[in-house]
Amino acid sequence: MTRADVIETDVPARLDRLPWSRFHWRIVIGLGTVWILDGLQVTIVGAIAPRMTEAGSGIDLSSADVGLAGALYVAGACLGALFFGQLTDRYGRKKLFMVTLGLYILASVATAFAFAPWYFFLFRALTGFAIGGEYSAINTAIDELIPARNRGAVDIAINGSFWVGAGVGAIGALLFLDEGIFASDVGWRLAFGIGAVLAFAILLVRRNVPESPRWLYIHGRPEEAERIVDEIEAQVRTELAHELPPPAFEITVHPRDAIPFREIASVAFRRYPRRAVLGVALFVGQAFLYNAVTFDLGTILHGFFAVSSGSVPWFMVAFAASNFLGPLLLGRLFDTVGRIPMIAGTYLASAAIVVALGLLLRSVTLTTWTFMALVMAAFFIASAGASSAYLTVSEIFPMETRALAIAFFYALGTAVGGITGPLLFGRFIHSGSIDQVATGFLIGAGAMALGGVAELLFGVRAEGRSLEAIAEPLTAAKAKAKRLRPGPGRGEMFYSPGMVGSCSHSTREDEGTREREVEALADAARDAGPATRADLSRRVHAREWGPGRFGGALRDAVERGRLRRLSRRRYGPPATG
Repeated sequence: MTRADVIETDVPARLDRLPWSRFHWRIVIGLGTVWILDGLQVTIVGAIAPRMTEAGSGIDLSSADVGLAGALYVAGACLGALFFGQLTDRYGRKKLFMVTLGLYILASVATAFAFAPWYFFLFRALTGFAIGGEYSAINTAIDELIPARNRGAVDIAINGSFWVGAGVGAIGALLFLDEGIFASDVGWRLAFGIGAVLAFAILLVRRNVPESPRWLYIHGRPEEAERIVDEIEAQVRTELAHELPPPAFEITVHPRDAIPFREIASVAFRRYPRRAVLGVALFVGQAFLYNAVTFDLGTILHGFFAVSSGSVPWFMVAFAASNFLGPLLLGRLFDTVGRIPMIAGTYLASAAIVVALGLLLRSVTLTTWTFMALVMAAFFIASAGASSAYLTVSEIFPMETRALAIAFFYALGTAVGGITGPLLFGRFIHSGSIDQVATGFLIGAGAMALGGVAELLFGVRAEGRSLEAIAEPLTAAKAKAKRLRPGPGRGEMFYSPGMVGSCSHSTREDEGTREREVEALADAARDAGPATRADLSRRVHAREWGPGRFGGALRDAVERGRLRRLSRRRYGPPATG
C-alpha cells in the first residue's frame, strides 16, 4: 500500500517466509562465489610466492615484498569497500556487483603481465579494490534475499567458500609451478588467469540475479519490488506444488533516494555504539590472524620447514580443506545454538589453539606435519568465526546503511589487522628467527581472543529474526510503523525497546512460523497415523524449513501435547480420552 510519501509493505515478510528453493541456490552461486575468487587470489599468492622470489621467475621479489603485496591487496580491498559501499547503498546492489566483478577480471588479467615489483603491487591493489567492493555489495544482497531462518548457516557457509577458491588456487598452482610443463617465468603468470576465467563464468550467472526488493522499496520503487517478489513466489510455487504461508508482518517506511554519509555514521556510533565496537573487534581479530597466516604460510613452510616451492601447494590444499570444513560443519549451529555462544566460542577456542602453537614453536622442534596439524585444527574453528564477522555486521545495522556498514567495519578492522598482519609476519619471517614467527602467532591469538570477549559483552541475538526486527530501518523510524499490542492479531511487526536495542525478545514472525510448523506436524500425524521421524519430515516438507527447524518443532509439538512419542524414532497423534 502506498500513500503520498509513505509505503506500507510486506516484502520483507514475504522473502523471509519463502521455503528453500532453486532461486536461493541461484543466489548462492551467482553472488556467494565472490568468496571463491578472493580465496583464489590470496592462496595463489601464498602458493606461488616462493617461485616469484627465485631467480629466473621474471620478476625480482623478496619475501618482504610478498608481505608488502599482501598488505597492498588488503589496503585496496579496504578502499574498494568504502568506495563501492556508498555506491551500493545509493544506486543498488545489482549495478555495483556487476561493476566490481568486471573490474576484478581486468585487474586479474593485468597482474599476469607483471614485469616489475611496482607493477605487481599496483594491480594487486586494484584486484583488492574490486574484491572489497564485492564484499559490500554481495553480502548485503545475500542477506536481503535469504530467508531469516536460513541466513546464519547460509552466510557462514558462503563466507567459508573462500577456501574452495583457496583449494582451487593451490591445486592450480601445482600445475602451473611444474617446470616440466611451464617455464619458471610463465607458470605463475598463468595462475593469475584462473581467477579471470572463473569470474567471467560467474558474471554470466549473475546477470539473472534480481535487484534486492528490500532496497527497491526503501528507495521509493515499491511496484518493482512487488513485481520481483511476485516472480520469485511464482517460481517457488511451481517448484514445490503447494501454497506459501501468509506473510507475518508489514512495515511502514518513508522512501528516500539517498541518505547522507554523516547520518549513516551517526547511526553506527550514536544509536548503536555497542554494536560498532563489536564490529571492529570481530574484524580486527580475524583479519590480523587470517591475512598474516594465509599470505605467509607458504613462505613459512619454505623458509623454516624446508618445503620445496613445488610442494607448498599441497600443504595449502590441506589448509584450505580444514578452513572450508569448519563453516560447512559448524554453520548450522549459528542458527540453532545461537549467534553469541557460537561466535564467542569459535573466536576463543581458535585463539587457545594458536597460543599453544606459538608456545610449541618456541620450546619444541615441530615437524612439518605437527605444525600443519596445529594450524589446521586452529583454522577449522577460526574459519567459522571469521565468517561470522561478515554475517554480524550485515545483520545488526539498519537497511539503508547495510552495505556501507559492511564496508566501514571491514575497512576499519582490516586496516588495523589485515594490513599490519602480513607486514609484521613478513618482517618476522624475513628475520629468519622462529621465535619471532612464534611471537606473530601469539599476537594473532590475542587479537582473536579480544573478538571473542567483545561478542560475549556486546553480541546480538539475531538468529532466525527478520533484518527489520534486528535493526529498524531509518526510514521506518520516522514513520508510524505498525506496532503489535498484546492480544490477538496478525500481519504486524512488534517493535519493543528490548528488540531494537538488545534483540532479546522473540518476534511475532518467529512465533508464528514455529506455530505453523508444530501444527503441520500435528496434522500429519492425525491425518496419516503414526510415523517415523523421517516419514514426518517428508510429509511436512521439512527440508523447506531450514537448518535445525524440524527438530525444534518436533520437540515443541511433543512438549505441547500435539504429538505423542511412541518410541525412540516413532511419533503419533496424542492419546484420546
